[in-house]
Amino acid sequence: MDSSTASHITKDPDICGGRPCIKGHRIRVMDIVIWHELRGYSVDEIVAMFPGISPGDVHAALAYYFDHLQEIQKELAEDEEAIKVKQPSKLDDKLSA
Repeated sequence: MDSSTASHITKDPDICGGRPCIKGHRIRVMDIVIWHELRGYSVDEIVAMFPGISPGDVHAALAYYFDHLQEIQKELAEDEEAIKVKQPSKLDDKLSA
């Protein structure tokens, strides 16, 4: 991690399961990615949702994502799979019946 990203992003095994998150918060890098890249929220909209973070935090999270694509995409896939296991789709159940 370069120094500017390291000043905003941390990985601590006791916080968020060791996944990279914004320093001093439990907001994971992948949460920022979901809000920005998949849901289309702007940096300002994300900061407005979480007043304790700065635009620099959001940009650092996005920089971390683009520098560690495979790591974050793997985490996204793991979370998606965990959700499917916990909450199976009613549609899938009907289709397979």
